[in-house]
Amino acid sequence: MNLIEITPPQSMIFEDNKVIVALAFQPNTKGHCVVIWKSGAEDLNKLPTEDYEYLMDVVDVTRNTLRTFYKVDKVYLMYLDETNWVHWHLIPRYEEKVFNILRHSPETITDFSDAVELSKIFNDQAKKMIVESVK
Repeated sequence: MNLIEITPPQSMIFEDNKVIVALAFQPNTKGHCVVIWKSGAEDLNKLPTEDYEYLMDVVDVTRNTLRTFYKVDKVYLMYLDETNWVHWHLIPRYEEKVFNILRHSPETITDFSDAVELSKIFNDQAKKMIVESVK
């Protein structure tokens, strides 16, 4: 499954030549995001150390962005490799604990209006990290 092709363009928060950060189109909670490694590596252990560190910096910026915008204390990080494509899910925690959140049946959404403000916050946060500028 090509995660890049199925990611709605209007859901994008950040993109460079290595990663895409986007709101999930089938979220478990409001603000659920995915950070997708563009090269389509099958597993984290196949990434060179430099790429892994870059990816994790982007995940960290995304987490901080979600905490700031949604005013939550916690954002769960989930690495799932069922698609054989390196990507992280970042799921803001509101009142529910993770096991209950994972029991939700996500529905496809089309309202990605938060992406614009999230992108601004992400870019501000990214200035403190090693992520590249938005292209």
